[in-house]
Amino acid sequence: MIGSLPMLRGLSGFSRDWLKSDIPAGLSIAAVGLPSAIAYPAIAGLPPETGIYASIVAPIAYAIFGPSRLLVVGPDAATMTVLAAAMGTIVAAYPAGTPVDRVAIAAALALGVGICCIAAKLLRLGVLASFLSRPILVGFFAGVSLSILVGQISRFTGVKIESDGLVPPLVEIAGKSGLIHWPSLVLGLAMFALLWIIRTFRPKIPGPVVVVVLSVMLSALFDFQGRGIAVVGDIPSGLPSFSLPALHQMPLDKIILGSAAIFLVSFGAGIVAARSFGSRTGEEVDANQELIGLGAANIAPGLFGSFPISVSDSRTAINLSTGGVSQAAGLVSAATLIAALVFLHSALRILPIPALAAILAMAAISLIDVHELRKIWRISRMEFIFALIAMWGAISFGVLNGVIVAVAATLVYLLRQTMFPRDGLLGRIEGRHGFFDLGRHPEARPVDRAAVFAIQGNILFYNADYVRMRLSSVIKDLPADTRCFVLDASAITQIDSTGAAALDAVAELLGKRSITFAITDLSEESRGLLTRAGVIKAIGAQNLFNGREEALRALIGDFDQPGNASAGSAV
Repeated sequence: MIGSLPMLRGLSGFSRDWLKSDIPAGLSIAAVGLPSAIAYPAIAGLPPETGIYASIVAPIAYAIFGPSRLLVVGPDAATMTVLAAAMGTIVAAYPAGTPVDRVAIAAALALGVGICCIAAKLLRLGVLASFLSRPILVGFFAGVSLSILVGQISRFTGVKIESDGLVPPLVEIAGKSGLIHWPSLVLGLAMFALLWIIRTFRPKIPGPVVVVVLSVMLSALFDFQGRGIAVVGDIPSGLPSFSLPALHQMPLDKIILGSAAIFLVSFGAGIVAARSFGSRTGEEVDANQELIGLGAANIAPGLFGSFPISVSDSRTAINLSTGGVSQAAGLVSAATLIAALVFLHSALRILPIPALAAILAMAAISLIDVHELRKIWRISRMEFIFALIAMWGAISFGVLNGVIVAVAATLVYLLRQTMFPRDGLLGRIEGRHGFFDLGRHPEARPVDRAAVFAIQGNILFYNADYVRMRLSSVIKDLPADTRCFVLDASAITQIDSTGAAALDAVAELLGKRSITFAITDLSEESRGLLTRAGVIKAIGAQNLFNGREEALRALIGDFDQPGNASAGSAV
């Protein structure tokens, strides 16, 4: 019955036998998720219970509407950092002295992110997941991680830090060194060192679980709160309740912009993670379908007083490593956290803040993918530069503006890749089939009385001048006996009006030299545009051909065709 409901794909074909795997997996997900659920809200200045609420309602919503069996959603450090920046902008828009409900703002942003997901699904914009390239994301998250690390200074030291950015907080804490609460700092550093040791030796029990249990025990034994070490404090023991944020009391323009920024980063990173795990399990990831699951998983926290979420790397990895086979594992995790909220709230109340800072600091370090940065450096220096630009944007301009810098860097990178399309004059190699780039193959010889030129890219407004100047330069250097210029358009999929004007100028230049301009393998769309622009009339419809050989036979008559040229074409 469950399998017949399209909204329950993650539970499709459910069998009771699966519970033998899904129950242990769900318990493990809850054990790993509880520390981060309590710690991550602090990044955005939210109470810890909001993280638990998100970890309960989001997996339930995803189990109902999500397409994947194995992905687990929940609080995410990078998403929380973008959320914190968006909330900072929204709070700053309120008049001075006006009471601000940060939880309501976070819930409104969660609803906004969910609506963005649903709208993107309806518009089939799953391709947005690929909009932020892998190098841009790696660099951006490295910058985000440094922002998170700096944000933990006050939690480690007990000193209130009022400055923002990367360097100013360091300068401020140096100037306030006399105010440092050393027991807090020692505890935080000790828990961080413990996490590092656990990360190095990789025992079966996750590090954050060890730190939470140990720090709670120490807090109970030595009365950390009485010794001046900050603790989490009271956590509501009840279940999350349904409520709608008062949107009419908020600056909606900033809510919309903040939601869009969070959506872009969380969805882009979430799909990268989903595809990474999908490649290991063989599960196909459809970005458009994931938009429905992630949309529901964000709307649910928005309706229950929490904040935006994304695909959780750590929770999904635990699910896979412990043998989870369906979304029942996520439901078991949610049920376990409900039990923890009801029965363990008194223990969580004395959890020391420096221990949470250690968990956040370790999570931030895990966002810095040094291996991937080295790989990008090895593969492409240009892409590495764009990764650094994204990192610099997140650090220098703040996380929210860093999103804009990352998007701008992506656009610049995309334009850079297409602004200078590869091209070249083609010739023949004796005894071999096909056409070959004269610049790459010294043994190739140009075709007598003809020039064959290939462009591997589109001719659009931003590169039309470059293409025109490149063609003009080649034409000026042609031998005096050249009778025809054949443009191979097989790799040109798009031409706009500016590109048409560039080709018209080329046709005029060739006409002055009495050289016939021919185009081969022109797409129907491009042919229609060039016809409307008058370019086809200028060069003559009879000079459009289906292949280079056909063009050369028609234009120079005695062209020798040794074989199937298309098999050996190379530019």
